[in-house]
Amino acid sequence: MAGRRTDTKDRIQQVALELFAERGYEQTTLQEVAERLEITRPALYYHFRTKEAILESVLQGLVESIEELVRWGHEQPKTPESRREILRRIAELLEDQWQALFKFAQVNQGVIQGMPAGDRMQAEMIRMVSLLEVPGASPARQFEARLAVFAVILGSVPFLFDMDVPESERATVAMEVALKLIAED
Repeated sequence: MAGRRTDTKDRIQQVALELFAERGYEQTTLQEVAERLEITRPALYYHFRTKEAILESVLQGLVESIEELVRWGHEQPKTPESRREILRRIAELLEDQWQALFKFAQVNQGVIQGMPAGDRMQAEMIRMVSLLEVPGASPARQFEARLAVFAVILGSVPFLFDMDVPESERATVAMEVALKLIAED
């Protein structure tokens, strides 16, 4: 039974984020979320009482996945291979569990600010972008390492990648640029 409850919570989060991205966070109601899911409002309330609770839980999941990636990254040797693997894992998360949240954030940037999970997310994102830095590297190389993470992230954000590149190739192009940024001299 716990598995079904988790599946339902996951579906609620996914559908709510889709609606928040389509209509805007403020304009979306819990009734609309329930209707899209084809469940009753009481069934939705069983899992989440408010839109804020849905968003907080999504942000918490993002924070946990970033923390896990950062922990893993710190355990790795500072080699070119591990740095490439960190970028690959970030790209994989962007394609999978982070995709809906990043679409939401494009449309609703101000909503996350001031939320406790939003503050934690920002702190963890800073830790994540510093993962690729090489100790003792020049400030320019440290900056390039951070830009590499943002290149991968920007490759997943359609409206920021307004170029004549098919959507199916956008992430590949972004990864190519990111890898150049962390390449050894």
